[in-house]
Amino acid sequence: MEAVAEGLWGLADYHEKKGEMGKAVKCLEAICQSQVTFFPIVEVKTRLRIATLLIKHSHNVNHAKSHLERSQLLLKSIPSCFDLKCRAYSLLSQCYHLVGAIAPQKQVLHKALELTASAGNEISVNLWSCNFNTQLANALIIEGDFRSSISALQCGYHCATQICYPELQMFFAASILHVHLMQWDDMNLVEAAVNQCDQVWETIRPENRQHCLGLLFYNELLHIFYRLRICDYKNAAPHLDRLDAALKADSKKMQHVRDLTKELDSLNQSLSRSDLPNRDRSALSEKQAQLQERLTSLTSLSNQAGTGSLEPAYFGNMKRTYGDKLVLAPPPIDGEWLPKSAVHALVDLMIVIFGRPKGLFKECGRRIQSGMHTIQVELAKLGITDGVREVNLQHSAIWMAGVYLMLLMQLLENKVVVDLTRSEFVDAQEALMQMKNWFMRFPTILQACESIIEMLRGQYAHSVGSHSEAAFHYIEAAKLTQSKSMQAICQVYAAVSYICIGDAESSSQALDLIGPVYRMMDSFVGVREKTSVLFAYGLLLMKQQDLQEARNRLAKGLQLTHNHLGNLQLVAQYLTILGSLALALHDNVQAREILRSSLTLAKKLYDIPTQIWVLSVLTALYQELGERGNEMENLEYQRKKMDELQKRLADAHSTSHHIELIDKVKFQVHQFHDLDIKRAIAGPAVGINLDIPESIGLSTPLPNFSSRLVDLDTGRRGKRKL
Repeated sequence: MEAVAEGLWGLADYHEKKGEMGKAVKCLEAICQSQVTFFPIVEVKTRLRIATLLIKHSHNVNHAKSHLERSQLLLKSIPSCFDLKCRAYSLLSQCYHLVGAIAPQKQVLHKALELTASAGNEISVNLWSCNFNTQLANALIIEGDFRSSISALQCGYHCATQICYPELQMFFAASILHVHLMQWDDMNLVEAAVNQCDQVWETIRPENRQHCLGLLFYNELLHIFYRLRICDYKNAAPHLDRLDAALKADSKKMQHVRDLTKELDSLNQSLSRSDLPNRDRSALSEKQAQLQERLTSLTSLSNQAGTGSLEPAYFGNMKRTYGDKLVLAPPPIDGEWLPKSAVHALVDLMIVIFGRPKGLFKECGRRIQSGMHTIQVELAKLGITDGVREVNLQHSAIWMAGVYLMLLMQLLENKVVVDLTRSEFVDAQEALMQMKNWFMRFPTILQACESIIEMLRGQYAHSVGSHSEAAFHYIEAAKLTQSKSMQAICQVYAAVSYICIGDAESSSQALDLIGPVYRMMDSFVGVREKTSVLFAYGLLLMKQQDLQEARNRLAKGLQLTHNHLGNLQLVAQYLTILGSLALALHDNVQAREILRSSLTLAKKLYDIPTQIWVLSVLTALYQELGERGNEMENLEYQRKKMDELQKRLADAHSTSHHIELIDKVKFQVHQFHDLDIKRAIAGPAVGINLDIPESIGLSTPLPNFSSRLVDLDTGRRGKRKL
């Protein structure tokens, strides 16, 4: 009967290579359903193969789970078969994960670790132990048990060290850093995890690093998240440059592979002709061999990663082509953090986050479009087209859909901010309405985005002069998030909107919002919150005519912003207020110098409201100095900019979206509260969780808040009217 099994296995291979997965599964199931009894080991191997096909190529996870549970029963009667038992444990654990059954998953993994602990110290045993510790760490993260997750990863790191495998050590070191970035309860522990990654990376030979593309991307992105979180932009930039260069080089290589494959296919078609002359056939055969050799040299190392592995190597249950998978570790782990397309979109997002505060809007626009196109293609592969909603998704596709949808929302979020900075109000409306529509269709997956949307509605309202509505949305945004940092930023935004309203009651409300944030500003990681609250507090002190104290606070905030954030819009706004203060304190020389710098920055950013604000203060300066010519020239340019702004505001007010966006009502959405969806969103957090600390909605606000913070002409000229 073994010959029959071998024959059916071979036929299943044939159908699998042709992409006929249903026929392949039927061939294998014929063995399991046969009236004739096969040896238990034959049935076990067959069921493991069926389960692997089902997990990789279908959403039929429960069917796969049944085969694996049956395999485990059969394996109990077989004394040896260590590798098969480990494969069964690993696949069953992943099935439990896909259906959101975390408790039984942990139980299976603990049994698997007991097996490896009693099996000696061979390389294969340590590799399986690494596999199980990785999956256990993921399960523990979903339950919020960060400490135990790190312990599991440290066990994996110890196993990798025992077998002297630096690439595997790097995988665990990076995963430990990832968990610390998500938890962030001790700055020293995070820093130690970063240093460990650097040390382990140096132990990998340079010629081997180029073959660890998945690890390279994972490590560089984690370093970028860390540097952004602590506002160390200077040291984050080299990581982003290396990442972008590596991605471009890999894209070029993949294109070369596609070109060679196309050429080889064409050549094979020519060779299949029966009437081909012998001399031509000989020449083409020689060229065929050369092409095959070149292709093999380009793809062999990547193909080795998954050879012979029974693991479900693809998250989201999508069969991907060569080169689309960024392997983080060798079999039997064979995992990935994110698919390559998601990494492409994430790199685009990081470049936008770096470039936007510097006013590099052309590159930001290109990257936003690039990232959104990549994501739309991947969403279509997942079946997410017009009209598809959260409840229509297959359970096993939810996590991957969540990754792409969250990336899409963050790209749209940045587009809104860029458009508002450039006073492109109608474009900002459209991007914000896209965010709203995605949220309405996927409310559970995108639940963290609700506070972002409210905050952006506040920014839009403030930009078009609706300060009362802006304050409402900022306060609502603060209520919708559990992030202390996000709450603080929203409170500061609301306070600035209240200051812009200008009456005594609003100023009192602003003080009530600023006070608590000011008292705790040194407790936050980085200087984002500190620079924002110093800005708002300086404005308030200025309104209260405490000019010297306002100057001191604002000068400190400007220095922090310039040294750590490099946010040109915020710098321009700081400079404008300080210029107004210098004018009020009759320091006309400094006022002129400061205001000219501010106007230069505002022009670079195409920031029309800030330009108008600076021009109005400059006009007052020229009046005081008696420079009639400069005053008239300035007024003419100011009127021109005012006319341009009024036209843009009129266009924004005339759209159908304007009232809906500023209205003091939250968007009403039906929350499904599906626990299965929430578990699936959590995903295998250590290896693949998309935690971007510097993007609002995950853990902390954007690295450079560039909202329309100020909309008033301060000092003696009072509030600026739009």
